Amino acid sequence: MAKTSERAQRGGHSGISIEDVAVAAGVSTATVSRALRGLPRVSESTRTKILIAAKDLGYVPSSSAAGLATGKTRTIGVLAPYVDRWFFGKVIDGVERELHSHGYNLSLFNLGGRGGAPRERLFSRAMVQKQIDALVLLATFLNPGEIEELQDIEMPVVSVGGAVPGLSTIGVDDREVSRTAARHLRDLGHRRIAMLHGIGEVQQQFTVPDFRATDFENALREMGIEPEPRWTFRAEFTVEGGVTAARAFAAQSGPKPTAIMCASDEMALGVLFEAQRLGIRVPEELSVVGIDGHEMGAAVGLTTVWQDPAAQGQRATQMLLAALGGDDSAVHSEYAEHRLIARETTAPPAV
Repeated sequence: MAKTSERAQRGGHSGISIEDVAVAAGVSTATVSRALRGLPRVSESTRTKILIAAKDLGYVPSSSAAGLATGKTRTIGVLAPYVDRWFFGKVIDGVERELHSHGYNLSLFNLGGRGGAPRERLFSRAMVQKQIDALVLLATFLNPGEIEELQDIEMPVVSVGGAVPGLSTIGVDDREVSRTAARHLRDLGHRRIAMLHGIGEVQQQFTVPDFRATDFENALREMGIEPEPRWTFRAEFTVEGGVTAARAFAAQSGPKPTAIMCASDEMALGVLFEAQRLGIRVPEELSVVGIDGHEMGAAVGLTTVWQDPAAQGQRATQMLLAALGGDDSAVHSEYAEHRLIARETTAPPAV
């Protein structure tokens, strides 16, 4: 056991020991260990000094050796239905940045795309066999059996961007987000409002599209506006999905809506691109509002209900690290910030 403990004190392949870092930082090895493990009772100035010393020396903790010595992998998993879409990429970036600052690793489990990992393999091998210490779940539904497996091994879990029954969640209040978008259009004078919903993707268990579809419709009804079925579109939660919906919108005969609420900024961008191609003037003929706060939206003047997915990933990770450090009350549900950013794609309807 002594040999294992000694190896756990050394960098993976650098040959630099924890004692070297302690000498360089002018602190004890115990303080270095606590700082690199993200544990409390280390001041931020001391932690920063230790991290700088470790970086300068090229010290790389050996996760596998430390795991043998402590029973912990110092790795947090992220389970996502997609990794190539804006929201998910931002959350993952926030998680990774927070983990890196505490000397932890990230293990990514991708349910979508070609070669996506089967759910059964993820739970039976990666999670249950303790290849990770905690889990961030991105807008993905878990069935009761999967939740029970995580609870049986007492693994801390936080869901980001979509509520999962029985688990703590970090994310915007989609009901209030929908009300914010609908209220903005109503206050501008719009009554003929179309809705662009995402397609609920069962295979990946991506839950957000269905949640927002219901919330959009309820928000309009609360304001005395009955949703018009023929002005309700469903498409992929992407720019391409917005393009497809805009084509369907333009092809309809009869009265047209004066505004459209889109379930994501990516979809709204697709609507804007196709509207320009078709000669539909925004916002003179059609007001467009999205949700998310995509950087490209700012570039084209898109009105949006902003949120910060990177900050949500960071907050979820902070909770999990605190839980791993012994704080039993660290993991809990809380709403993330959102706010309306009114830009050039919304205006009162033409008289």
